[in-house]
Amino acid sequence: MGNSGSAVKVCTDHQGGINWLSLSPDGQRLLTGSEDGTARLWSTADSQCHGHFQGHESYITFCHLENEAAFTCSADHTIRKWDVMTGQCLAIYRGHTSIVNRILVAKDYLFSGSYDRTARCWSVDKEKQIQEFRGHRNCVLTLAHYSSRDVLEEEEEEEEEEEEKVSRDLLVTGSTDCTVKVWWVSSGRCYQTLLGHTGAVLCLILDAPNRELFSGSTDYTIRTWNIVTGEQLKVFKEHQGSVICLELVNRHLYSGSADRTVKCWLVDTGERIQTYKAHKHSVSTLKYHAGILFTGSGDACARAFNSKSGVLQKIFRGHKFIINCIQIHNELLYTASHDGTLRIWDIRGICKRNKRRLKKERSAQGRSSQKGSLSRLFNNKVGCMVQQENGE
Repeated sequence: MGNSGSAVKVCTDHQGGINWLSLSPDGQRLLTGSEDGTARLWSTADSQCHGHFQGHESYITFCHLENEAAFTCSADHTIRKWDVMTGQCLAIYRGHTSIVNRILVAKDYLFSGSYDRTARCWSVDKEKQIQEFRGHRNCVLTLAHYSSRDVLEEEEEEEEEEEEKVSRDLLVTGSTDCTVKVWWVSSGRCYQTLLGHTGAVLCLILDAPNRELFSGSTDYTIRTWNIVTGEQLKVFKEHQGSVICLELVNRHLYSGSADRTVKCWLVDTGERIQTYKAHKHSVSTLKYHAGILFTGSGDACARAFNSKSGVLQKIFRGHKFIINCIQIHNELLYTASHDGTLRIWDIRGICKRNKRRLKKERSAQGRSSQKGSLSRLFNNKVGCMVQQENGE
């Protein structure tokens, strides 16, 4: 069994639950978005709050952090862009008519999904709506983005319609209407509607180089799709509750569920190879790091599992409510909870132990491989001798 860990630091600045936690690409800052209607900027160097973004008229549902700008979306129907150095609001994106629950920044685009049944594309710099994606029959919960250049062969690209050649960007949306849709960003036209789920689509993960999209749903399944043809490739069926979160690492798919487990699947075969138990409530978030699977749960605990064996290595106790998001940087684990706190945990010990274990495993595999090579060499020599004796 795992042993309990205590937090290195507890940040209690927010006056409401934290709904999301984003890490900047350079790893220097963290951004939290809260039920109190504000976002806060934290330094990963000293774990201090260095920015307080105020202006939303309702709670913040989601946030995204770039190196120089922060983005937040809210139940007040708007999205805001902030200067991370000054805390100044640089832009307000208006147009949605209901709660904006997800945003995604890609290139010069800002994408958003809302309870108003639409997704929208905005110019990051011009504070202007570029496109509206209308066609879902219920709210848009999750987003993904890719370029057709990432997935299409040259001859396939030539077959694209002329209007789509202007921009090869595509947006993927998952909705409570049980569908996933793929849209051309340039025209707003729906390129594919992926049908198969019988429940709300809660999470998406994209593997563009392999032309695959994974979707998790309240119908208890994960489905894999070919994002070029729209064909459903596999259905992963073993969960006994809604699939809430997904993580893809080295062709291994990790899925967190309301059934209190995480499962690991081999993407290429569809085989479930591990189940991670011990959670006393839904698994709300997960993150893979250096051979360790970290999870956050509705039972207010974070956990660390050996990803290969499934053995529970550590339990992080201290939060009072559900952990909504986790991030990892410099062997520190950051957990954000609906209790309003950001907690920071030292994971150097379990990372070090895991590295030693992996080193031993690789060494053992090397010895085994060497033995196998010697054995094959010996067998080949014996085979040659037999052939010579038989005059072959």
